[in-house]
Amino acid sequence: MTRTREPVTRRRVLAALGAAGGLIAAWPWFGAQAAAEAATVIPAPSFSAPAESGTEPRTVVFAGGCFWGVQGVFQHTQGVLNAVSGYAGGSKATASYAMVGSGMTGHAEAVAVTYDPRQISYGQLLQIYFSVVHDPTQLNRQGPDAGTQYRSAVFYADATQQQLTSTYIAQLDAAKVFRSKIATRLEPLNGFYPAEDYHQDYAMLHPESGYIRSFDLPKIANLKKLFPQWYRDAPVLVSAANAKR
Repeated sequence: MTRTREPVTRRRVLAALGAAGGLIAAWPWFGAQAAAEAATVIPAPSFSAPAESGTEPRTVVFAGGCFWGVQGVFQHTQGVLNAVSGYAGGSKATASYAMVGSGMTGHAEAVAVTYDPRQISYGQLLQIYFSVVHDPTQLNRQGPDAGTQYRSAVFYADATQQQLTSTYIAQLDAAKVFRSKIATRLEPLNGFYPAEDYHQDYAMLHPESGYIRSFDLPKIANLKKLFPQWYRDAPVLVSAANAKR
């Protein structure tokens, strides 16, 4: 008889980890999911991106599973000025963790990445996103988290971001870099709503958490291993940016 696994949410995972502590490795399901988070070596974008003139910071919004890990990777990326966890894809009225967790709001857990185009390009950010941030062949599941709120999506701010992202996805699919086709959605950015304060800098503030150790710190380690030229040891923190205001 075929058994259907009940969808797993981060709340259930955290509860399990709180009870299991360091025994997470003894749970085969967690081991399999952690292995699925391994980074994939992918080629750089082959397109000739238009020059990002000027010195003004630019922002792109990425979604790829739990925003703790997505934020953590980009906080360790050279040229990133700020990386804020939040919600995108739904309305302001439903942009709260309690409501987004239902999977019925249209929101995805996402991270607004503000970067200096003189230090890192949009194409380079895409390479990090598709390689070490998440598995782009999984649409509504990343690691232990399942649901549309954990979907793989790039929320583009303009036609250039849309075109460059679409072009890169086509390049990677044609090269058969992944075993399956990329499932990442391209959605217009109609609004971004920062998450609650306790979600900001979460991976940096809770490195001892079983969830962070198993699913997020390996992403940061992969960034350092695969892209040492873009890795920064000291993360840029939301709390530090807010303190300067």
